[in-house]
Amino acid sequence: MAGSLNRVMLIGRLTRDPELRYTPSGTAVCQLALATNRYGQDASGERREYTDYHDIVVWNQGNRKLAELCGQYLQKGRLVYVEGRLQTRSWDDQNTGQKRYRTEVNANDVQFLDSRQDGGGLATATVGEEPAGAAVRGAAPPADGGDIDPDDIPF
Repeated sequence: MAGSLNRVMLIGRLTRDPELRYTPSGTAVCQLALATNRYGQDASGERREYTDYHDIVVWNQGNRKLAELCGQYLQKGRLVYVEGRLQTRSWDDQNTGQKRYRTEVNANDVQFLDSRQDGGGLATATVGEEPAGAAVRGAAPPADGGDIDPDDIPF
C-alpha cells in the first residue's frame, strides 16, 4: 500500500458532560470524554473487562454545527459513535517549562446511539448531517422563535 491511514471509529459512553467553548474568532469546539470496554484475560487466565478512555475534540465544520449540537444534546452516560482521526498536539508547560503532549480524536462525525429517555435503545440521530440552523431530526422549531423544548426531541 502506497499511502497511510489515520482513522478512528469508537462506540462508547460519555464519562462526563460535554464542554462547549468558543475560540476567540467565534468557532465552536466541544470536548468529549469517552469510555470504551474490551475483554481479555488477566495473568491468571480469568476473563476480565478492561476500560479505555478517549479524549474527543469536535469542531463546527462549515455549515455543520457538529460541536454545538454535541454540547446541546449530549450528557454523561450517553452512548455515541465517534469517527475521526488521531491528532497529537504539544505545548510548553508554563509551570515547569517542559514540553507536554496530548493525543486526541479529532471527530468529523458523531452519532447519538441511544434515546435520551431510557439511556438505551435503537434510536439513532446522526449529528453530523444536520444543515445549518436546522432543528434536530424530526423536531420542528417553536413558532415563537424560542428555545426547543427537550421533551420535543425524538431521541
